[in-house]
Formats: sequence, structure tokens, C-alpha cells
Amino acid sequence: MNFRHTAAAGIVLLLAAAAPAGAEYAVLRNGQRLHITGYERLGEQIRLHVPGGAILVRAQEVTSIEPEDTFPRLADPMPEEFPFATLVRAAAERHGLEAELIASVIAAESDFNPRAVSRKGAQGLMQLMPATAERFAVRDVFDPAQNIEAGSRFLKELLQRYNGDLSLALAAYNAGPERVEQYRGIPPFAETRAYVQRVQRDFAQRRKNARS
Repeated sequence: MNFRHTAAAGIVLLLAAAAPAGAEYAVLRNGQRLHITGYERLGEQIRLHVPGGAILVRAQEVTSIEPEDTFPRLADPMPEEFPFATLVRAAAERHGLEAELIASVIAAESDFNPRAVSRKGAQGLMQLMPATAERFAVRDVFDPAQNIEAGSRFLKELLQRYNGDLSLALAAYNAGPERVEQYRGIPPFAETRAYVQRVQRDFAQRRKNARS
């Protein structure tokens, strides 16, 4: 991937004529992160290929291209319905949540890898940011029990904040409550919208499987 600086923008401008991105994010000047499958330079604009189509943005609005976070899944030593099911179900009971919802968030956040660390600094199974871990008195963010407990409390807090609206709670878990307040709903970020859809779809399937 080629990078160069533009004097006008004073920031990175990426891209040669065209390049496949695989699983990457285009980071825009306004902080939005778009999940892209490819991109190409068209004069002063860049065409970003996103799932389901493509969008055009001004070149100077793109600050960087980042690879997507992927974490190797670590198998649970116990043959449970999903990894860490005992801890998940205990946290769900304590906080009045469905275990399948917590499991779906974990699947989307870390694919059940308790050692996962993102480039943004989120850590552990439920990808807790340092400030969130500190607020919930997590001593060891990589300890599955502590991470699931704090993540579940945070998720419950968000559900209460948004009067049980799961879509808004998930959007806030992914992008932060401030963004949800700013846009008065799910932020118009491809990453966040895809995250909400992914968790809800996975949750519905886990729920169905649990009741069948």
C-alpha cells in the first residue's frame, strides 16, 4: 500500500491508482471508520468499496487505511454450548441479561479469545477499554470472569440508559454513548451498523437454538 502526504491537507493520503483492501477500514477525518473491501483513486476523489456497493469521498477526507482486527479463537477446555458458558450464564443471571446476548457480544468483539487486544486498546473477551475496566474495578482485564462481569454490567447499563432498545445499546457498546447521543440514534458508521446487525443476527440464532 502506498502512502503520501498532501500539502493542502497536511495528513496522510493513501492510495495509488487502485488497490484491493481485503478486510480493512478507511478512517475519515471526522473519526468515522468505514469497513472496506477495496478502494481506488479517481482524481481528487477516492472510491471506497464497501459491502453492498461503493461510495465516493474527497481524497483529503481519508486519513488512513487500517487492517481489520482479527483474533484467533481459543478453544474452551470444557465441552460447553459456547466457550465460557458457565461464566456467561452466571453474569447473565446476576444482571438480568440473556446469556445468548452476552455470548453474541463476545463473539463479535473477540471471537471468544480472552487475550485479544485491539489497536484501539480494547482488551479481553468483551474488549473493554481501559477507562471502562477501571470504572468497573477490573484488576485483571484478561481474566475471563472479571472481563465478562464488567462487560455484562456495562451492557446492562447501556440497555437501561436506552430503555431496553437493544440496537442503541449495541451501537453505544461499539461506538460509545457519546456518538449515539450526537447522532440521536445509531451513528452513520458502516462499522457500527454492521456490528449491530451482526450481534442481533447472532443473538437471534443463539436464542432460537437454545429454545429448540
